[in-house]
Amino acid sequence: MTYPHLLSPITLGDPSTGLRLRNRVVMGSMHTGLEDSVRDLPALAAYFAERARGGVGLIVTGGYAPNKRGWLKPFASELTTRLQAMRHREVTGAVHAEGGAIALQVLHAGRYGYHPLSVSASRQKSPITPFRPSALSTRGVDRTATDFAHAVALAVKAEYDAVEIMGSEGYLINQFLAARTNDRTDAWGGTAEKRMRFPVEVVRRARDLVGGDLPIVYRISLLDLVEGGQTWDEVVELAHRLEEVGVTVLNTGIGWHEARVPTIITQVPPGAWRSATARLKSEVSVPVCASNRINTPELAESILAAGEADLVSMARPLLADPDFVVKAAAGRADEINTCIACNQACLDHVFQNRKASCLVNPRACRETTLVLFPTRRAGTVAVVGAGPAGLAAAVSAAERGFAVTLFEKSDALGGQFRLAMRVPGKEDFAETLRYYARRLEVLGVDVRLGVEATPADLAAYDDVIVATGVVGRVPELEGVDHDKVVSYADVLSGAVVPGRRVAVVGAGGIGVDVSHFLTHDPADTLDDWMAHWGVGDPSLHPGGLTERKPRTPVREVTLLQRKTTPIGAGLGKTSGWAHRAVLRQSGVVQLNGVTYERVDDDGLHITVDGESRVLDVDHVVLCAGQESVRCVYDQVLVLGSPDATPRRAHLIGGADVAAELDAKRAIEQGTRVAAAL
Repeated sequence: MTYPHLLSPITLGDPSTGLRLRNRVVMGSMHTGLEDSVRDLPALAAYFAERARGGVGLIVTGGYAPNKRGWLKPFASELTTRLQAMRHREVTGAVHAEGGAIALQVLHAGRYGYHPLSVSASRQKSPITPFRPSALSTRGVDRTATDFAHAVALAVKAEYDAVEIMGSEGYLINQFLAARTNDRTDAWGGTAEKRMRFPVEVVRRARDLVGGDLPIVYRISLLDLVEGGQTWDEVVELAHRLEEVGVTVLNTGIGWHEARVPTIITQVPPGAWRSATARLKSEVSVPVCASNRINTPELAESILAAGEADLVSMARPLLADPDFVVKAAAGRADEINTCIACNQACLDHVFQNRKASCLVNPRACRETTLVLFPTRRAGTVAVVGAGPAGLAAAVSAAERGFAVTLFEKSDALGGQFRLAMRVPGKEDFAETLRYYARRLEVLGVDVRLGVEATPADLAAYDDVIVATGVVGRVPELEGVDHDKVVSYADVLSGAVVPGRRVAVVGAGGIGVDVSHFLTHDPADTLDDWMAHWGVGDPSLHPGGLTERKPRTPVREVTLLQRKTTPIGAGLGKTSGWAHRAVLRQSGVVQLNGVTYERVDDDGLHITVDGESRVLDVDHVVLCAGQESVRCVYDQVLVLGSPDATPRRAHLIGGADVAAELDAKRAIEQGTRVAAAL
């Protein structure tokens, strides 16, 4: 497939003097943690240069504060001095050397600042930080608007090609715009018109300071998805005012960070927000950029071809594959490593004060430290097991130039990922297996499906990487061999179709996923998804938030765990809340502190809070952890090679550590082992 709209150039601003982009792909802003220290500037430059080399039209940096009170965290990224601007030339120069263009994002955290110096329009505390902000004085607001403009001017000195002003996601500018967080009665609040004054002044002063040629992108919140958010009429009025004062492009944002509606995680349907972008585009004359949950060139092309946007912003998809654009342009879209919107190594890391990376591409943000150098020796490598760890090891070793053979005893690649992709909202996991299958083919890896590797098979290889994965743990439970008892693998694979009433034993990530799988109605549409999360027409409901439509679960599920801690406490920081919400919406009964007694014809016998109970269920699904499968590794270690030289054997993935199915660790470990061969 070709992508004529996505790959066509566009000029931002004046047709003769504006910024010409080579295509419509924008790498959206995402904080990685590399922005926060001078010593990380070389790594940041390498990270962006790789994306520029991969063909992206415009890169947008993570957010830089215009003053110290706008920090995201103590001593976080800021652009406030000429010295800082000069240092940034290492970043802009690296991007320009690869033929790319880059914009600096100016972001004031407002009440989202994770430090005691935070300020906002008013004193309302954010639910996602422990610090209550100070309310900016009238003069303080004025100074902050000027600080924004000063940061824009410094971006010019740093040789950025454009700037983006962050007015979305619930940060300071968004806080001024919403009655929810702006109870001021001075010139900066009290009415919708006065609440709009701050962003308009920010853009006006920036434009006055830098002149008419620099593209100024404004990230506008289309749907706040919080109570007390903006009405649609207010969003449109703001867009018109921003046009008048010199905005070049309107990039779109969906939802505040504190919103109780998921906007970008895996369970959000791809392209879910495109209609909101199209609605704005019909109202304005400047180019509009679509964003949020767009992860394939096909989807991006369809949005542009339908006239719903002029550009498409993809942040995490460019984290997952820096060569996204060049692959699409060369007819190699089937080789794109697709973002699966898991958040596990990107946003979860950032919100835990760690540097970001990517589950499916652990080299992301480690371009200078995790390098797959070409091998200097003609070695042979056997990889045993084709789950995520084995696939990553096989592909990475082959990319280095080793002759690789991949053994897999089943008739398909993927291991536990083949089960995960059957969970509602995790269908994109299949894209990771498609990517690996294609890479194995392109790299010429000898793939042997349906072959259980023996010590004799492995005797001739220089290195053996064992990635034989895990099996579900069978707990010590009377009646565990009863017909009612089945494994999570049987359920997710379709080998067993559970009855109407089901007990799920084990409430880790797998138990939560299985409960979602069992209760989900496969007939649900995008409209149903919106209704379940309470997303309504923003022209009727301020912020786009309305009453949620109850879910109708297809089964009655009870989810149980031995631990007394809350169920789902160990799920991802930025996505776990949504998975727990789905359980509640689906009527899943949750019990912790459970002692399992036995299973018989009457059902599952348990004790909770000292009280004996019998759950009359049709099936009991075991999600009680995993055990490593490592017999091949033990055999390889004692076998030795034909010339009696000890063989190099490596144990990775679930075969190494049988924790919750941790694909992030497995893929990174497979990549690192291959890099070290």
